[in-house]
Amino acid sequence: MKLTKIFATIFIMALLTFTLNSCKKCKGEDPQARITNNGTKDASVQIKTSGGNTVNINNVAKGTSSAYDNFAEGDVTFTITIDKIVYEKVVTMSKCFQYDIVIDSNNNLTSVPVDRNA
Repeated sequence: MKLTKIFATIFIMALLTFTLNSCKKCKGEDPQARITNNGTKDASVQIKTSGGNTVNINNVAKGTSSAYDNFAEGDVTFTITIDKIVYEKVVTMSKCFQYDIVIDSNNNLTSVPVDRNA
């Protein structure tokens, strides 16, 4: 009888662990990022990925956001030009996260990560 209780407990714990792991919304997907421009003027953005590729997003209008784009995990460099002034932000991106790269009203850059499993 005691052995049956041990097996039942192990079975229930394994079932619970499997159930909790299968509820994840993101299953090892690459990180995503977008630019939100709350700055003083339109922004042009050059994104250098961790793999060395470059993506350009031109003319992100003041008060708007770009669409999310996928990147490989690792260090991603965002070079943003506003009214001929260059700003740079390096963000270490992880799988299953999405990042809002925000240009604030003083043209300062911040990165806001959001876990897609939360």
